[in-house]
Amino acid sequence: QLQLVESGGGLVQPGGSLRLSCAASGFTLDYYTIGWFRQAPGKEREGVACISSSGGPTNYADSVKDRFTISRDNAKDTVFLQMNSLKPEDTAVYYCAASSNVYCSAYVSVFDYWGRGTQVTVSS
Repeated sequence: QLQLVESGGGLVQPGGSLRLSCAASGFTLDYYTIGWFRQAPGKEREGVACISSSGGPTNYADSVKDRFTISRDNAKDTVFLQMNSLKPEDTAVYYCAASSNVYCSAYVSVFDYWGRGTQVTVSS
């Protein structure tokens, strides 16, 4: 069974930081392009960050550029999302997803496997 599991969400104050983790079960994460998405209440799921397979380039939404960083630790078969300078508008459920495509995409339909999500709340 192919599974993705997110962890690291929680409640933080504006300006604070969190690091989310995405771990794989049943497959090697390094062979897949991995995207982070988020969904706030009443809004569509949107792409946040993406890292290509085979150690390729990364992509970020304009709203998180220069604040979020996506990275891999292949030895641990894990993908991270480091989130700094968090804002209230970053509040959402965050999901990691895997795609067999070589290159990054912001389209939800491109991704084949999804985690259950982890809640991130930014509030004072």
